[in-house]
Amino acid sequence: MAITTSAKKALRSSKTKRKHNIGQGNKLKKLLKEAQILIKEGKKEEAKKLLPSIYKALDKATKTNLIKKNKASRKKSRISKALKA
Repeated sequence: MAITTSAKKALRSSKTKRKHNIGQGNKLKKLLKEAQILIKEGKKEEAKKLLPSIYKALDKATKTNLIKKNKASRKKSRISKALKA
């Protein structure tokens, strides 16, 4: 357990940031899974409407170091490739 006041504050800050990051990660996973389901069902027009929000979420996650740049790029590429196929 933290002893100094600065360590206690760092622990509180760390917990808050962790909650935020987990929430953002779950939001991202939910969007990607929703798009995959729509593509499998053949509702490509609805999936295309989701694309900008997926790109935005991926870019924001990359910007805040939630995921790496190449992973975001790979996810974008695969989702757009699935839409075209």
